[in-house]
Amino acid sequence: MRRTKEEAAATRDSILDAAEILFAEQGVSRTTLQHIATKAGVTRGAIYWHFMDKGALFNAMMERATLPLEAAVKLLDERAAGDPLQCLRDELMTVLRITVEDPKARRVFEIAMLKVEFTDEVDAVRVRRRESMTQWQERMEGYLNLALAMGLLRPGVDPRNAAMGFWTMIDGLIRNWVFEPSTYDLMELGGQVLDTYLAGLRAR
Repeated sequence: MRRTKEEAAATRDSILDAAEILFAEQGVSRTTLQHIATKAGVTRGAIYWHFMDKGALFNAMMERATLPLEAAVKLLDERAAGDPLQCLRDELMTVLRITVEDPKARRVFEIAMLKVEFTDEVDAVRVRRRESMTQWQERMEGYLNLALAMGLLRPGVDPRNAAMGFWTMIDGLIRNWVFEPSTYDLMELGGQVLDTYLAGLRAR
């Protein structure tokens, strides 16, 4: 039984690895489940045993690649009570660092940002992106609301609007960097952009 579970897990990983490579090479909409099955050396039936459809497979690939990010975020959560604005900066810089240092995460971000056409076939991908955006905005808004309660934000700052600004900056920085990494140093420019934005939010 244990060997069977290990074999099933190995098959699942091989499917995800194949999908990741093909999605990056030719885009999500132009990659069929048969392409993925051939690349992984399995049958289409094996894919359907693990995943309901291509959208579910895509989402599983995303979840696997973002596990290091989720682990890092949990550690940062414990420090939020000190200076929530600094913790927010640290969390967003962690996103940028993992994008730069983790090849799997970077490739998956590239797929999600540049290689997806939101067709009916992968509607689950659109739903997941919306949920991810909402989740991250709520996290950032939580930090900003805590900062507001502690008197760390300047008068007139709306936490929800400020959170949207953070999301737009990080999304844009990563999207443009994965499109052409030689354009700028993501960590260096990202830190400068975040510091400039935070300086405008902090109470003086």
